[in-house]
Amino acid sequence: METPLRWLDRPGGTATGVTWGVPWPRGTVAPGVPFALTGPGGGEVPVQSWVTATWPDGSVKWSAHAIGPGPGDGSAYRLVPGKEPAAARVPVTVAREGGLIRVSTGPVTWTIEEEGDTLLRSARRDGREILRDVRLVSLRQDGPTPDEGGAVRRESATGRVERAVAEQDGPVRAVIRLTGRHGDRLPFTVRLYFYAGAEDVRIVHTFVWDGDPGRDFLAGLGLRAGVVMRDEPHDRHVRLAGRDGFLTEAVRGLTGLRRDPGEPARRAQVEGRPVGAIGDPEVAGRLHLVPVWNDYTLDQNSADGYLLRKRTAEGHAWVTVPSGTRSAGYGYVGGPGGGLGFGLRDFWRLHPTRLDVRDAATATATVTVWLWSPSAPAMDLRFWHDGLGQDTFAEQLEGLEITYEDHEPGFGDPHGVARTHELTLRAYAATPAHPELAAHAAAMNEPPLLVASPERIRAAGVFGDWAPPDRATPARAAIEDRLDFLFDLYVREREQRRWYGFWDYGDVMHTYDADRRTWRYDVGGYAWDNSELSPDLWLWYQFLRTGRAEVFRFAEAMSRHTGEVDVHHLGRWKGLGSRHNVQHWGCSCKQLRISNAAYRRVFYYLTADERTGDLLDEVAAAEEAYADLDPLRKVRRDERPPGRQAVPIGLGADWGALAAAWLTRWERHGDERARDKLLGTMAGIGALPRGFFTGEALLDLGTGRFDTSRDAVAVSHLSAVFGLPEICSELLALGLDVPGFERAWLDYCRLYLAPPERQAAELGGPLSGISLIQAHSRLPAYAAARLGDAGLAALAWRAFFRDEGDQLNTNPLQREPEWRLTRVEGPHVPAAIWDAPFVSTNDAAQYGLAAIQNLALIAAHLPEE
Repeated sequence: METPLRWLDRPGGTATGVTWGVPWPRGTVAPGVPFALTGPGGGEVPVQSWVTATWPDGSVKWSAHAIGPGPGDGSAYRLVPGKEPAAARVPVTVAREGGLIRVSTGPVTWTIEEEGDTLLRSARRDGREILRDVRLVSLRQDGPTPDEGGAVRRESATGRVERAVAEQDGPVRAVIRLTGRHGDRLPFTVRLYFYAGAEDVRIVHTFVWDGDPGRDFLAGLGLRAGVVMRDEPHDRHVRLAGRDGFLTEAVRGLTGLRRDPGEPARRAQVEGRPVGAIGDPEVAGRLHLVPVWNDYTLDQNSADGYLLRKRTAEGHAWVTVPSGTRSAGYGYVGGPGGGLGFGLRDFWRLHPTRLDVRDAATATATVTVWLWSPSAPAMDLRFWHDGLGQDTFAEQLEGLEITYEDHEPGFGDPHGVARTHELTLRAYAATPAHPELAAHAAAMNEPPLLVASPERIRAAGVFGDWAPPDRATPARAAIEDRLDFLFDLYVREREQRRWYGFWDYGDVMHTYDADRRTWRYDVGGYAWDNSELSPDLWLWYQFLRTGRAEVFRFAEAMSRHTGEVDVHHLGRWKGLGSRHNVQHWGCSCKQLRISNAAYRRVFYYLTADERTGDLLDEVAAAEEAYADLDPLRKVRRDERPPGRQAVPIGLGADWGALAAAWLTRWERHGDERARDKLLGTMAGIGALPRGFFTGEALLDLGTGRFDTSRDAVAVSHLSAVFGLPEICSELLALGLDVPGFERAWLDYCRLYLAPPERQAAELGGPLSGISLIQAHSRLPAYAAARLGDAGLAALAWRAFFRDEGDQLNTNPLQREPEWRLTRVEGPHVPAAIWDAPFVSTNDAAQYGLAAIQNLALIAAHLPEE
């Protein structure tokens, strides 16, 4: 099944290696089958391939592939299973000897210590050492940065590598995983990515917070490298990226002098070429009187501005350089004898960040890419209020009624939250031209990715019910317009509201405040969304069906954030996420619905990103956390049984998240324990007298089986809005022989929005607590498609468009039935904005998911009026 591929963002060659994933229909690609890749013009491209998931029959479900950098014209790549790949002309190699790992990409040889204080000991190009002693550095304060002066004590630490593992060793791609700690705290995982023919290394750094927020204040976190400087000071070049181009400097400048060294010399210096001999003795004899600029700093302390400074030496004043708005986060220091490119992806979006060049006038310059700038106030992770006297469950439930915050003392602790950053180091043979630097900065910020078309992905039968956009009728086109409206709105809101920053970038807000014309950033549980009602899934399904690069990038940032910051990776809540709050970790509701594997799976399979794979593995046994923590402890009316043999699991948000984790673990690793838990609990749901309507079942953590004796009806409006319809659709499409499960799911789909008399006839009484009508319209849509029932299809579209007011549609009960933006300007807002006060994230995400699934399942029944 030959598969065409295209570039996600833009055509052209790649300045770095590329890794991507491709799905395959069940039974079409046998295990062990090789893959070949043809490039532009039909030439064979060396490719490295591996399997990332299999179908239950053992055939390949997802494969991953890697190529090195190359020119290319941006079109006509084709992946061919069953054909041997072309060999890399100069393969990447990995060799271990004497406690060192040496990785050669052809142009560059990188040396890594298996343990110690460096991530990379050195990099050599053409026999010359370019960089040395790449290490992690951090600064810690013993108190918050004072508002108006006052002393705090800072300590510096160097990260120490405790273990190095080669996860891949060529021939096209090599991956080295390093684990250790930043000093005595903050465990980290760093992956180094090398590609055949590449001159760069991509670095993915993750740290997990395990400090005491009352005593530990992180004042700086960075990556530091030494750069060998061989050239004369006037042939040493410094480049720091602004928004559109680069600051162009030399350590000893020859431009603007009273005595002119000549146009050739000035042009050579500006263009980064060797100046050569300076013929004018009036200039050459006075070069020692021209200042050398030893240190440079670019400080991005907000999403709206960076400050540039330079100085001749420590102990002397900084001189301000014309500054700007948003730096691309890439820099260079070196000369004709070689140099280093360095940078951080999403530099301005992840502020406060900083790029430093130090000692550029000496034999070894030092560059530091700061993930948290030492110029900014120290990171303060203390809880945001004093508890407001909410010491009992009763008081906390009262607080929930007024601010929607689920507070509990001790539960707003960030222990175990994480953050991942992507960096790059590039060993240049000589100072590159500005267009080359710009291309490398762009590749860092938007890493090239090959993707299959939406039609080809859908043909593989992955991820359940979705279909490419179809505007064949006015009604379908109207829904597509609204899907575009919602996505474009969130892109606009992210920019207008500046949803950027170290801990915040990638998330969106939960609910809008139409009175203040802002989001409820300061109101309890209405602030940061933390995946509430599945915006992650909405964005990923919208990408799958459209293939739009901007949708992918938005969803990618959300996956990076919600999988790291909103989930606890250490401690008593490991494997659980935090519900929405003013702080991402602030809510006492720690649940599986936030750490849901379904929110990461699409990104993982499209990119084969190893860090996301770690996150998926982390939640493969996340049910263990519920042995000690009852997420319903404040509202539970029955007594929870003690021990591990009867752990309450909600059959909606809880089980849906577990099923996604177990399925992913099974298809990625062939894990029989995960398979047995998945199939066993599916059978348990099928055996429950009320199926999914039971609401909750008791799980024996030892056997992975539900107690099926409960005969009760308990329905929650949240059960099916955290990925349950999507994962049930996937499971049923697999054709697994699980008695009773399909019937249980179809019953839930048929009856949730059924008339009360139908519910009473089949369940013994009408259901209560039914809401989120539009969101649940996809339940009868699924049953309609599965059973061929036109009546259910009509019910689904009626629920989608008209029935209740808690939805986004043309309902006359809505305050603003027309989907349009409103211009707000004047002195009562900080800056003029366009907003849509009728939209909040719950509604947007569920409108998107319902629209996508309904169009895929029952578009033929869509009324045109």
